[in-house]
Amino acid sequence: MSNFSKVEISGIIELASGLHIGGSSAFTAIGAVDSPIIKDPVTNLPVIPGSSLKGKMRCLLAKAYNQTPAKDPNQDDPRITRLFGASTGGGEKQDQIVKGHLLFCDSFLLNKEQLKERGLRTYTETKFENTINRITAVAKPRQIERAVRGSQFNFEVVYEVDNLDLVQTDMQIITDGLKLLESDYLGGSGSRGYGKIRFKDLTAETVFGDFDDAQLSQMLEG
Repeated sequence: MSNFSKVEISGIIELASGLHIGGSSAFTAIGAVDSPIIKDPVTNLPVIPGSSLKGKMRCLLAKAYNQTPAKDPNQDDPRITRLFGASTGGGEKQDQIVKGHLLFCDSFLLNKEQLKERGLRTYTETKFENTINRITAVAKPRQIERAVRGSQFNFEVVYEVDNLDLVQTDMQIITDGLKLLESDYLGGSGSRGYGKIRFKDLTAETVFGDFDDAQLSQMLEG
């Protein structure tokens, strides 16, 4: 068996509450929402950037695995930098880039037609909120755009296998990261109920090489 393989971990991300991952408001029209979400420029539908998934998962794993708080990601536990990469810490002199072993893909809306059948005319909602001045009691309203609850997005991460002895540890960290994401939130305003997600139908499939992916699929199902 070759030591080099690529394994695709895929499934569905389902929103259990409205999701706000901010996009640019530089060119929004007068009367538009104050805080729009990022969208696919081709379809104008909500999208979850791979960078958001990677960044949030790494942040949560750092809290779980680092012995002491790290000032920057390069100081994360070696088990984390192995998967997510670092700009230094590699090579004999520890001054080279550490190449990550996970590739996070953007996630696109899957169930547009299903949402339409439920009576939705758009695939985002506008949530109205207020900030209130504690001295004057004057309310300052704001409008925040969110991808709607029940939206489903494709989830795809490619895991690069190059050391069979480390696969078990790598997969444990990956599954821990997925569980941490489900018990936390994605995007902004999580303390106000935004960004609750769940993963569904997770599978692992070797797309290059001859790595046996059966055990990985079992770990994802568990």
